[in-house]
Amino acid sequence: MRPAHISLAVLVAAVWGVNFTVIELGLGHFPPLLFSALRFLAAAVPAVFFVGPPGVKWRWIAAVGLVLGVAKFGLLFIGMNAGMPAGLSSLVLQIQAVFTALVAFVVLGERPTRTRLLGMAVALGGVALAAVDEGASGPLGAFALVIVAAACWGLSNVLTRKASPPNALNFMVWVSTVPVLPLLGLSLLTEGPSRDLAALRALDWQGAGIVLYVAWVTTVFGFGAWGWLLRRHPASTVAPFSLLVPVFGMSSAALFLGEPVSPMRWGAAALLVGGVALTSLAPARTRALETRPERTRTVDRSAEMPGDAAAREPVTEPA
Repeated sequence: MRPAHISLAVLVAAVWGVNFTVIELGLGHFPPLLFSALRFLAAAVPAVFFVGPPGVKWRWIAAVGLVLGVAKFGLLFIGMNAGMPAGLSSLVLQIQAVFTALVAFVVLGERPTRTRLLGMAVALGGVALAAVDEGASGPLGAFALVIVAAACWGLSNVLTRKASPPNALNFMVWVSTVPVLPLLGLSLLTEGPSRDLAALRALDWQGAGIVLYVAWVTTVFGFGAWGWLLRRHPASTVAPFSLLVPVFGMSSAALFLGEPVSPMRWGAAALLVGGVALTSLAPARTRALETRPERTRTVDRSAEMPGDAAAREPVTEPA
């Protein structure tokens, strides 16, 4: 990769890492489900009028929108609102690579190699260590919500891979249109109209800036730049940069929010990031490739999401 491309990959990782601190600040302005709905509304409008029609079937947009937008981000925001620290959330979410590999095994028939199994075990050890550390100082229920959010992210990675969208930015903008109404409906039911209206009436420049950051910078710029890099470089070259996300997440939370990082948490970070690296970068074996190697088609990797490395096959797939 060129130095400029490396810088862009690091910048995207930094944007995604700092995003957890921004979310923590945003939860001081909005109820979690309303905040998530506003995030996707701002990401979808007005961008949806400029990206062109989606290049995939609507059922894939709806499926990814519900799993990634409603389930993953809804649970993440609720978990952080319930007391899950921003830095720890950025770390624990990386377990999505393990869930991606598990779902890929069930849905796509990708059999994990020994290296990948070792990586999954190491990553799970990191999560267990983080849970012990969090159990001594914070709510385990909020921790569990973020784990479930990571599982939803893993499922959405495999759904995205099945959809094979030709353009990552276009796909993410259209996906962002799906969660808005479900999240608003859930917010009205669980958080209440009065609380939502009070938050909207109290909207100030800081609150608006937070929504724009998580929508335009994190979603539109972040996924757009990531897709641009994946169109120019192998996924195995780009994917490791996503491992920097918890580094920026934990550092920014410590710097701006004053979150303490205990030695046990650093140990959990080392185990989880190392395990995710093994899980994500180890090649997968697929039954389809072994049974029908003679017929292949080229796949555009520009649609891969961070974490999709765990569900990745070689550059060709069975037709």
